Amino acid sequence: MASSSHRPPNAPFAAGIDAEKPVSAAVAFRDTAVVLVVEDDPLLRMNAVDMIEEAGFRAIEAPDADAAIQMLETRTDIRLIFTDIDMPGSMDGLALAHAVANRWPPVRIIATSGHFKVSETDLPSGGRFIPKPYRQYQLVDMLAGLSTAARL
Repeated sequence: MASSSHRPPNAPFAAGIDAEKPVSAAVAFRDTAVVLVVEDDPLLRMNAVDMIEEAGFRAIEAPDADAAIQMLETRTDIRLIFTDIDMPGSMDGLALAHAVANRWPPVRIIATSGHFKVSETDLPSGGRFIPKPYRQYQLVDMLAGLSTAARL
């Protein structure tokens, strides 16, 4: 099976990623959970996709909220969204999170930012926030937890 990873096989992730913490928390969900990564910075988006795929999830990507909405309108396999908050376009990540919660309630949302502190009450019910810079195990643990909730 070909991987869409942007990283050569066996290459380490960016500096600062914890290799010592196992990323096996998502193993039970890797065949079913599709994660849509919404990030306007291409390098950060590529790194997030690599982290998610390394953990066994399938990842697809969008550069902004408008592209993410188009993907959600055409695909039925997206179960989780990992979105940056501060993005250009017609809506930021918080607006995207609320739009997704209204139109696709089963889709779970994780928002991230290095500029804003977001309370989970700012997000739709069940939404989570992870500050940048985040570590791979933090993201994978959160994805695995939301994957479990999405399957219930």
